[in-house]
Amino acid sequence: MRSENVPFTGGPLDGRVLPVLVGATGHPPKWYEVPVPAADGGPATVHAYLRVPAGYTRRLRIQRGWVYEYAPAGRERHRPKWPWSKPG
Repeated sequence: MRSENVPFTGGPLDGRVLPVLVGATGHPPKWYEVPVPAADGGPATVHAYLRVPAGYTRRLRIQRGWVYEYAPAGRERHRPKWPWSKPG
């Protein structure tokens, strides 16, 4: 598998650059979750990071890569919006 070095901003991984496996499209996953075990042996805390563009070039506006930003609210859950589904 191919991996890409992606920088992290915010949260417990602030300033670190970690290798992240990329998918078939060559992009890292949209969400990256880091479980941190509790000191007292309780359930682990999960920190979520959202993938955002790192920036764009000046002239052609080509994307320069990806950065993971800390999402303190956690991962957004997505439900399919079918026409026959009841509103939430």
